[in-house]
Amino acid sequence: MRRSFQILPIILTAIFLNGCDEQKPVPITTWTWDDTAISFENIDIAPGTTTDVILVIPDPPYQYSFRVITPKIIDEVNGNPLVLSLHGGVGGAGPEAHKSTGCIAPALDSINAFVLSPNADKVQWYEYYNQEKIVRIISLAVGNWPINTSKLVVTGFSDGGNGTWFFTEFYPQVFSAGIALASSYNTLSTTNEPRKISTPLYVIHSSTDELFPLEQTQFWVDQTISAGSNVTFVIADSLSHYTPCDYMGYFEDAVQWLVDEVW
Repeated sequence: MRRSFQILPIILTAIFLNGCDEQKPVPITTWTWDDTAISFENIDIAPGTTTDVILVIPDPPYQYSFRVITPKIIDEVNGNPLVLSLHGGVGGAGPEAHKSTGCIAPALDSINAFVLSPNADKVQWYEYYNQEKIVRIISLAVGNWPINTSKLVVTGFSDGGNGTWFFTEFYPQVFSAGIALASSYNTLSTTNEPRKISTPLYVIHSSTDELFPLEQTQFWVDQTISAGSNVTFVIADSLSHYTPCDYMGYFEDAVQWLVDEVW
């Protein structure tokens, strides 16, 4: 299905190098953002499918890797929710990290959501490279798929949870809510004043998190709540930071929160 779509102003045309041969002139193939848009349009979004995509782009690194999960029921009239899923362990994550969607998929299936799970390419989610990538991919998704733009959500675990905080704070015009699991995000300004985050957040944290102590995360949650933020804070009982699938009962509650209190 083709929908009206305009490339964001930040997207520029560039060239894509095919390779180098010392005996012959270097062949250069022109690849534009129009070509990228056409490739995205051809992604299989048959109901209930999971598709792993390598999308060629004009800029370095010349490709984006991400997973698309299509809902079993596609709402062509009202549009479906879109959930951006950010994986954890960014620094040591490999080329398959974006495929770690098995735990969250059942809960998101209950709201008939499209799921976009990009690979961080070993770059923190808040870095400009990943901000640009996410904005581009979401723009393409909204331009081509039946998405309800009032139901865009970001979620993630660990580094992905920190990215969830970031995108809810700095992209309120995009996301209606964030669900952060096992995260640690400083909500104080450079003058040590708490910052208000206008987008609702559901924050899940274990009482025995080995990497991000509960006390630190709870302090930053309390600080931003004091500034007027809408944050639901849920303490998971005695779960390890390193077993994300154990959090899925709490994640199901967070998805229900979207239905009951956000949408």
